[in-house]
Amino acid sequence: MSRIVGIDLGTTNSLVAYVDESTGLPRVIPDHDGQALLPSIVSFAREGVLVGAAAKRQLVRRPESTVYSVKRLMGRGYEDVKEELCYFPFKVLPCEGIVKIQIGSREITPPEVSAVVLKSLKERAEAHFGEPVEKAVITVPAYFNDSQRQATKDAGRIAGLDVVRIVNEPTAASLAYGLQRIREGVVAVYDLGGGTFDISILRVKDGIFEVLATNGNTHLGGDDFDRAIVVWLLDDIREKHEVYLGRDLEAMQELRLAAEAAKIRLSSDERTALTIPFDAFTYHREVTRAELERLIERLVDSTLLPCRMALADAGLAPSDIDEVVLVGGSTRVPLVRRRVRELFGKTPHSQLNPDEVVALGAAVQAHILAGGITDMLLLDVTPLSLGIETLGGIVSVLISRNTTIPTNAREMFTTSVDGQRTVDMHVVQGERELAKDCRSLARFELSGIAAMPAGMPKIEVGFLIDANGILQVTAKELRTAKAAAIEVKPTYGLSEVDVERMVEESFTHAEADVEARLLIEARNEADTVITHVERALGQGGQLIGAGEREAVATALEALRRARATDDRPLIQTTTTELNRATEHLAEVMMDAALKGALASRRADELMEK
Repeated sequence: MSRIVGIDLGTTNSLVAYVDESTGLPRVIPDHDGQALLPSIVSFAREGVLVGAAAKRQLVRRPESTVYSVKRLMGRGYEDVKEELCYFPFKVLPCEGIVKIQIGSREITPPEVSAVVLKSLKERAEAHFGEPVEKAVITVPAYFNDSQRQATKDAGRIAGLDVVRIVNEPTAASLAYGLQRIREGVVAVYDLGGGTFDISILRVKDGIFEVLATNGNTHLGGDDFDRAIVVWLLDDIREKHEVYLGRDLEAMQELRLAAEAAKIRLSSDERTALTIPFDAFTYHREVTRAELERLIERLVDSTLLPCRMALADAGLAPSDIDEVVLVGGSTRVPLVRRRVRELFGKTPHSQLNPDEVVALGAAVQAHILAGGITDMLLLDVTPLSLGIETLGGIVSVLISRNTTIPTNAREMFTTSVDGQRTVDMHVVQGERELAKDCRSLARFELSGIAAMPAGMPKIEVGFLIDANGILQVTAKELRTAKAAAIEVKPTYGLSEVDVERMVEESFTHAEADVEARLLIEARNEADTVITHVERALGQGGQLIGAGEREAVATALEALRRARATDDRPLIQTTTTELNRATEHLAEVMMDAALKGALASRRADELMEK
């Protein structure tokens, strides 16, 4: 097979690696200056597009046209990321579907930005090998959903790479460590990078790496540590110099870069000094490791819940873990290492460079796929549940999250209407109970069923996921042998022929779906309030005056009328108005209940005497 490289497309830095056939060990490919890490930063300057260190130098000079941490935006809609957009100097547009970044008059999508980084890594590998490189294994956070994974594949395609496999980052790290010492046991891979956090529990035995469970947070990483420091510095500058720099894009980039540098130094030193020149003054500040740890303690502790959830999903206790592996540059922070050691009760391993270990593992997987390694097998998991929509919009799950792939599952269904000759099959992905709240993957029809009474047809639905994560869905009516099938490729709306448009069709009705759910919730709350008020009027209406009773009855009738409409704000407003109208009724009923309880207690005391 042709050469396949491994790529770690990171939030902060990216790398490309390969397996040296002379030694059998993976190696990271450096640039012409000997630097292994390529900063995942792209600057759209007047003189052209810059990437890596050259782009990083533009962060202060041209912050509005220099894009960093784009991995946080990959495959995501505006509603997913709007709360953190205030931290970015570049403009993110509230488009339908995936977000877009405005650079001057251009609108650029996150996959296009990532493609610039991937193309640079591709060129680095081609210069190293002296031949074209067209295939790659690319890693993603274990908890990346369907659209985020597809956005990564699309970025590879735009860069001219055939992405032969998407591999979870913690799983890739386990492969890299597996080359050093293949042994039998259970391994926890704690992966805290610049923008994402993952925890994976794996069983290793005789060269087989089996993922038992995975969990994480796709919006938590070293970037958040930096932001906590920046907010703290902004407050200190305002106190010392009576100026707020939060709306100064250039100043904010100076502070962000200084915060990142201080965080890195404090991983090895107990204290460091900051000196940042601004136009009107020069800011000096000493920062200690203890101060840093107070700022980020909440963020570090928030990584422990996903760890406990992954252990629970795997049916394990912390004491069952034989090895703990640290991955990602943010695991260099001493507080992180202490918290991991406290949770698992053992010192975590960090023999390999945490910045490089994912890329090294990706290279190992690439070598396996190229046929270079035959005694090692990677068994990954599907991160989200897969199922079909059934009567009433309920999801029937066929393959649960954290199921090892490749895998298959079958389940029997039937019809709900007499004489039904066609069944609409709706394939969804997600953890919600209702299909409308999950991600729609595909629809297809099973037609030609013989007309039978409801409940008579026997429809066997089968799901098959191969090692590439491609889902094959089949449906067959066993009495008539009528069958249908569809191959479901993870997608977020990009057509095969028009990647450049990056339109996320599966999100077209996302806002409407959210509104529908909110309407249901508003109606449910209204129903609850109506029931309680009707009961209260029946039990305590005599405790208030006739005028107040009439006001409550009027508000109650208004809510009943609003409940019958689709006007969610009206339902919420009339619910609030009815709650206010019944505040006094609730108070007098509570007073009456307390007086009754006290009177009963006194009667009991008298009886005892």
